[in-house]
Amino acid sequence: MSSLYKTKDFSYIMEEKIKEVLKEVRPSLRSDGGDVEFVKYDKGVVELRLKGACAGCPLSQLTIKNYIEALLKEKIPEIKEVKAV
Repeated sequence: MSSLYKTKDFSYIMEEKIKEVLKEVRPSLRSDGGDVEFVKYDKGVVELRLKGACAGCPLSQLTIKNYIEALLKEKIPEIKEVKAV
């Protein structure tokens, strides 16, 4: 099997794991009128987009770093960083 397939398979598996963890986060974001969208995973870095009320919230960086990033790192040790895009 070529390394290209291994990389694609790994990325797909990581994306699925990330999306599962985001399902846990959604209820609290939605209770405040917001949501989160998975954008991309690359080499340990997850890119997310906050939506709704969360998109313009002055505390959005805290939500990303202290809540979502902490939970993702706890559940998926391969994650190094979460960025809002």
